[in-house]
Amino acid sequence: MPVYILLSRLTDVGASTVKANPGQIREINCEIEALGAHVLHQYATLGSYDFVTIVAAPDASAIARVSVELGAGGNVRIETLAALPIEEFINTIK
Repeated sequence: MPVYILLSRLTDVGASTVKANPGQIREINCEIEALGAHVLHQYATLGSYDFVTIVAAPDASAIARVSVELGAGGNVRIETLAALPIEEFINTIK
């Protein structure tokens, strides 16, 4: 299954939500699963992004649906990257 990296920034509303209910983050992961993707890893980060989430999804359409649905809630802005395992990348460019 293809892997995608979601780089997330909380909006002001999202930061307030997380502060009031940190467990909300797990609920978002359940939403991701309900939309047909699978959370492989998730990290809270310091810097330009608040969270880095590594997700497996059947295809680009599925991950687009995840990004749009989560972004539509107004709590987060997401940048989505397709990720290739390094061996696959090397084989592709040979």
